[in-house]
Amino acid sequence: MDFLIRPAVPADYETLGDITARAYLNDGLLAFGDEDDWYFQELKDVAKRAAEADVLVAAADDRILGGVTYVPSGGPLAELARPGEAEIRMLAVAHEARGQGVGQALVQACIDRATATATDVVLCTQPTMHSAHRIYERLGFVRVPERDWNPIPGDDFTLLTYKLTL
Repeated sequence: MDFLIRPAVPADYETLGDITARAYLNDGLLAFGDEDDWYFQELKDVAKRAAEADVLVAAADDRILGGVTYVPSGGPLAELARPGEAEIRMLAVAHEARGQGVGQALVQACIDRATATATDVVLCTQPTMHSAHRIYERLGFVRVPERDWNPIPGDDFTLLTYKLTL
């Protein structure tokens, strides 16, 4: 499949928001498991992310296949990044485009952006995101368990940390 990785434009936001939120929902990745989950609404709000970070999409013709949020070093959407580190967030690929290299191309685009300004790229992922873990590891990311964290205080939901040294 031929596709292009490019910055998201406002006309992409609704579609990418739907792809991202549905991917997390359908894969069972939302803590509360339905559309009322607060994170479902965060995932849908691409305009908010695009105002504070770089949102990239994979597009084939006029179809959006997936997207990712790239947070440069010091960006306000960073949850995990330390000074000098860029962060990758909210990677999602439409169900029908999975297994065709879209996710890996989106992550690689983030790495390419980071090489000019960061020493490392970090990301967090859920323990059940096995396909994503394979992408990260293929691209050279390694687990950094000492940086795993819990985004929901009082809950045992833990996010795993991966890091790529550039």
